[in-house]
Amino acid sequence: MIQLKDTKSDSTADLIAIAIRTAEYYGFQPLDAVARTNGQPRPGAAQARKDEKPLMESAWIVLAAVKQPIETPLVWRLAKHPAGGRSPVPHMSLELHVLGVPSAISEALLIVVTHAIAEEIGVASRLLTINSIGSLESSNRFVRDVGHFLRRHIDSIAPALRPRAAQDPLGTLIQLFEKGHPAMPRAPQSVEYLTEEERRRFWDLLEYLEISGVPYELSPSVLGSRDFWSHTLFELSTLDPETNTRMSFASGGRYDPLAARIIGANLPAAMVTILTEIRGKSAVKTTKRTSPLLYFAHLGPEARRKALPVLEQLRHAGIPVEQSLMYDRLHEQMERAKKMAISHMLIMGHKEAIEGTVLVREIATNSQEAVLLPELTAYLRRQKVYA
Repeated sequence: MIQLKDTKSDSTADLIAIAIRTAEYYGFQPLDAVARTNGQPRPGAAQARKDEKPLMESAWIVLAAVKQPIETPLVWRLAKHPAGGRSPVPHMSLELHVLGVPSAISEALLIVVTHAIAEEIGVASRLLTINSIGSLESSNRFVRDVGHFLRRHIDSIAPALRPRAAQDPLGTLIQLFEKGHPAMPRAPQSVEYLTEEERRRFWDLLEYLEISGVPYELSPSVLGSRDFWSHTLFELSTLDPETNTRMSFASGGRYDPLAARIIGANLPAAMVTILTEIRGKSAVKTTKRTSPLLYFAHLGPEARRKALPVLEQLRHAGIPVEQSLMYDRLHEQMERAKKMAISHMLIMGHKEAIEGTVLVREIATNSQEAVLLPELTAYLRRQKVYA
């Protein structure tokens, strides 16, 4: 959880306002603005594992509210929580959801945006730990071997935890990781059970992070229920300067299995939850985002990978831009751009991504110029092509 003393903000309201502004720069919209109904937690949510109950309630609220098929893939939601459970103080969560997108760009975007939010609010040290549990079939093989592992080490497990080892091997393994059990370095690791296709998907995500300059650590201890999660799970933490220990402030991953249970059909879904304590003002005033005059379009996987650092470059320069990273085809992006009152398009294809350039096209004249990425912000300022 983020503590205000470790940030540049004077109140929770100020911190959340900065976080929302950063998320909306990347196209996330408030759930209230896209909802067709007020979703409510599904009866039976209390049956979820204690630490995952908030995820189930949140997923139900979001998926019950948005339109099907998904028209707006990027949404954010705020929630207040009383003290209790693992948190001794009242706190607030900002959730970012990516819906209907099966590829690794969804998790990559969530991580990059969360990293940018932490940077904007002044969280000095940021550590990303990440893991993959693959599909249900892969995680079933993993959990089977976890059960064998726990039986071999049952005598070294605390007596109170032993009955759970047979009923819930994965939950037991998570607790042993948290307690620092000495046998954990020899425990099975979920990434070892991934298929070639799942392994390629995971490395695709890691390549996004490396190109975006987001440091990470692979960690076998980042795990979650197979009824809720699939493929990627991640956690972002900061270093407590007083105790020199890690404090988690954000976590998330892909929750396809839970989404399928809620709506009764396959739906790719990923999310991140950012937690902050409540101090000072907590009522957040949001302002409607001004429609940008620029639209970034990509063509091909290499251009999509290079898109995230370009967007970060523009965000740091204070240049608003619209984008459709969740779309695969250029035609879909062009159709969306036509509905907006944009004056210029930034177009990156495979050739531009390799050469480190982007095409700046003026809509009125259809003229365009290739601009080197390091010179892009200065070029846009000289041309005065953004509001």
